[in-house]
Amino acid sequence: QVQLVESGGGLVQAGGSLRLSCAATGSILRINAMGWYRQPPGKQRELVAAIITDSSTHYADSVTGRFTISRGSGENTVYLQMMNLKPEDTAVYYCNANIIPATSYVDYDYWGQGTQVTVSQ
Repeated sequence: QVQLVESGGGLVQAGGSLRLSCAATGSILRINAMGWYRQPPGKQRELVAAIITDSSTHYADSVTGRFTISRGSGENTVYLQMMNLKPEDTAVYYCNANIIPATSYVDYDYWGQGTQVTVSQ
C-alpha cells in the first residue's frame, strides 16, 4: 500500500528556515508528480509548490523566491526548503503525489498526514 510520510514541521521565528521532507513508501511503479499544499487556519487548502517527472517546478506567487522544491536522489522523496518564513506561512502543510502503484496501471493522488508549520512574529 502506497503511503506518504512527512516530517520537518515546527515552530520558527519570522525570517527563519525550515525543511519539510516527504517519502513515498510501498510498491510504486511510477511517480508522475510530487508537491506540497498548505491549509492556513480557517482557509482552504492551496498549492504551494510542485515538481513534475521532467523536473519542471511550479510555485505559488506568495512563496516564489523563498521556497524551493526538490526531489531526493532516490526519486521517491520530495523536499520543501522554506526560507525567510513569514507569519502568513503558518499552516498545516500536506505532501501530495500522483502515483501509479505497482499493482495498477491507473494513477492515484495520495496525501500525507500533514505537518504543522508555525511562524511567530
